[in-house]
Amino acid sequence: MTSLDINWVRDQFPAFAEPALQGQAFFENAGGSYTCQPVIDRLMRFYHQRKVQPYAPYEASRLGGEEMDEARRRLAALMGVETDELSFGPSTTQNTYVLAQAFRQWMTPGDAIIVTNQDHEANTGPWRRLADAGIEVREWQIDPETGHLDVAKLDDLLDEKVRLVCFPHCSNVVGEINPVADTAARAHAAGAFVCVDGVSYAPHGLPDVGALGADIYLFSSYKTYGPHQGCMVIRRNLGMMLPNQAHYFNADVLYKRFTPAGPDHAQVAACAGMADYIDAMAAHHGVSAETDAGRGEAVHDLMRAQEVTLLQPVLDFAKARNSVRLLGPDQAEKRAPTVALACEKSAEDLAAELAGHGIMAGGGDFYAVRALEAQGVDMEKGVLRVSFVHYTSQAEVDQLLNALEAVL
Repeated sequence: MTSLDINWVRDQFPAFAEPALQGQAFFENAGGSYTCQPVIDRLMRFYHQRKVQPYAPYEASRLGGEEMDEARRRLAALMGVETDELSFGPSTTQNTYVLAQAFRQWMTPGDAIIVTNQDHEANTGPWRRLADAGIEVREWQIDPETGHLDVAKLDDLLDEKVRLVCFPHCSNVVGEINPVADTAARAHAAGAFVCVDGVSYAPHGLPDVGALGADIYLFSSYKTYGPHQGCMVIRRNLGMMLPNQAHYFNADVLYKRFTPAGPDHAQVAACAGMADYIDAMAAHHGVSAETDAGRGEAVHDLMRAQEVTLLQPVLDFAKARNSVRLLGPDQAEKRAPTVALACEKSAEDLAAELAGHGIMAGGGDFYAVRALEAQGVDMEKGVLRVSFVHYTSQAEVDQLLNALEAVL
């Protein structure tokens, strides 16, 4: 397979040429990625030329609406789903809350849902609140030593009462890539739907949601090189079954049913720049695929190969230090390059020390309080998290390792 042209990739991100950021290596990508040039170009064009109410017959309005539709159409195609199965909302957390309200209306007391304690709070908190409506909430628990979610333990929780299983594609502190297709198949066999939090996975390559079998797949465009939006795939059979959460006259439009707030027109339109970037990467690297989803998968593989190569030395460094506990797998192939370290020092203090070495990273709980507590992390210290994506360079990883050596 062709290796990633890192110089070409970094040329697509203006942040790497920004004078104010020179000498600083960005390792808080799990909190939000840099934005690629095509997204910035589209956002600027929209604000300059299309900043009117879209979908009217006059030219500026018509073009604005077309660009919003283009974003939905192209991103959905890259993920192997139908255009109207993708919708945009203010954030993934907000999207999940809206979905939870739909399930609250659809389910009846005595029904059950399954959540995990590996998740970011956005994909567990809203669902747990359904207990207020008499819904039974069952917790699929991680291994306290490894953070691993064992699918055999899921089998023990599944029965005819379960309507929904919620779990992450990968955790934002454990990092292990969970077997979505296998998990979805088990849940479906028991008659349950599946909601997958893909926020921590999608930055490493958009998945083929159609192939994964998820009924709901959530991720954030501001972590996938785009503007601040929550992206939500909900497959048609489930989406049209759940009660409408939007204006009554939008009930027949799938991509509007679970986005009651008015969309941010400019940001939705700018999301087409994410597809521009993926397509440009495919073209630059000579990728040929018969389908849009196939092209997306090839770009995903390019990104992952680059990340795995750079990640293993970071994991090896963490394993070798007695004063550091690495959360999640120590093999790069099994995880995303989102690395949480429980250290003897305060994580926030360590992040501040790293800033002095030109490393941009964070410390704390990262809204994964349940996962950290389940693994016995001292919450007063939290975890130091270093996270990167495909545009990270070898030189930046070397800078990180040198800085960690100095502060740990």
